[in-house]
Amino acid sequence: MEPTVRSRPWQARLSLAAAAVAVLTLGVFAGLRTLALVGVAIAGLVMTGAAIWWALTRRGLLRTLAVLLALAAPAWVLVMFTRAHLAWVVALSGALWLVAVAAGRAALARDDVPAPMPELPAPGIRHPVLIMNPRSGGGKVGRFALQERAEALGAQVLILERGGDTDVAALARTAVAEGADLLGVAGGDGTQALVADVAATLGVPFLVIPAGTRNHFALDLGLDREDPAKALDALHDGVELHVDLGRAGGRPFVNNVSLGAYAEVVQSPSYRDDKTRTTLGLLPDLLTGHQGAHLSARVGEVTIADPQALLVSNNPYGTGDFAGLGRRGRLDGGELGVVGVHVTGAVRVVGLLRTRKSTELTRAAARDVVVDADRAWIPVGIDGEAVRLPVPVRCELRPRALRVIVPRQRPGLRRVRPPLDWRRVAGLGLARSTGGHHRRP
Repeated sequence: MEPTVRSRPWQARLSLAAAAVAVLTLGVFAGLRTLALVGVAIAGLVMTGAAIWWALTRRGLLRTLAVLLALAAPAWVLVMFTRAHLAWVVALSGALWLVAVAAGRAALARDDVPAPMPELPAPGIRHPVLIMNPRSGGGKVGRFALQERAEALGAQVLILERGGDTDVAALARTAVAEGADLLGVAGGDGTQALVADVAATLGVPFLVIPAGTRNHFALDLGLDREDPAKALDALHDGVELHVDLGRAGGRPFVNNVSLGAYAEVVQSPSYRDDKTRTTLGLLPDLLTGHQGAHLSARVGEVTIADPQALLVSNNPYGTGDFAGLGRRGRLDGGELGVVGVHVTGAVRVVGLLRTRKSTELTRAAARDVVVDADRAWIPVGIDGEAVRLPVPVRCELRPRALRVIVPRQRPGLRRVRPPLDWRRVAGLGLARSTGGHHRRP
């Protein structure tokens, strides 16, 4: 059944009217100067966009210069309009555009935006065991006194040795065998996945403490990543969520599996310290100059042939996210999300960041995904951990296999705003009323 959108034609018409008046305001009051000033505005927008891209993907002096340009370009546009004695016209037009955007979003408020995951009463916990990595996140365990706070709440804390090669999964299994009725991890997503797999297999609840660098799993659970100690509130005022758990080549994952150019990004030494900037900085060159294995993926009935990059995620990311840097609406949908990328130039890579619809992207979803290649072994990133796996790589999902205990109050409990699609706004505003709902195009 096709998803539907609640019909709000009056808000769509308000959006279109406000946008039209914003444009006419410039035309009526600026006269023939409008074309020149529009050119100035477009030039400023282009320079600002380029500067932001450089600021994200460059370091050192180039990054500093890019930040300065990102600030200077809008200031230059404002100065040019002020000199033309049209600053008030710009302000009025800008206000009308704000109305147009707000009304457009309201018109496209979607009924199919995922609701928060169902919350169940948390079980009584008598013997929680928390595994903490003091090296994760630049030392968040020590900085936030996580061990001391957890022990004050009655938890047993196991600290991973510095420089050691501890089998975290074996440590978790031993803890359950000795009476633990909850397993938790203060560390990165890779360590979270290993212990989560043990918790799901042995049927005990799992606690996420976001003490890693990015903590993507914690983000999608709604946890406070700025203060990981707040996750400990779940031990005395928590609720239980049932979430999906992935497995790739026999290894568990809570976030995603990256292959092709994505996997090459994960191999970079700088990836662990700054995932976002490293991804944005390396991905364009890796996609356009990709010389790795030729991949193919079977996603249910869909075949993705020869992608330069492939991302398999535990539930799909938002439609505007092609690199796994955003959010997932929920973690209990029962499907793996798959994004395949095939581009022919660096300009198109940059364009992927600016649009939700692109012919360079192939999206699909299924319970099982099989990735093949023209090589016997390929590099793979599993929750940000660089490994090599034999081909074919089979990715599977265990629906709602993991019982996660989270605090009742957490900052990430909010609904995702719908993307603004002007074509859909125009279609809704210009169409005749159909009595309440229409099919999404």
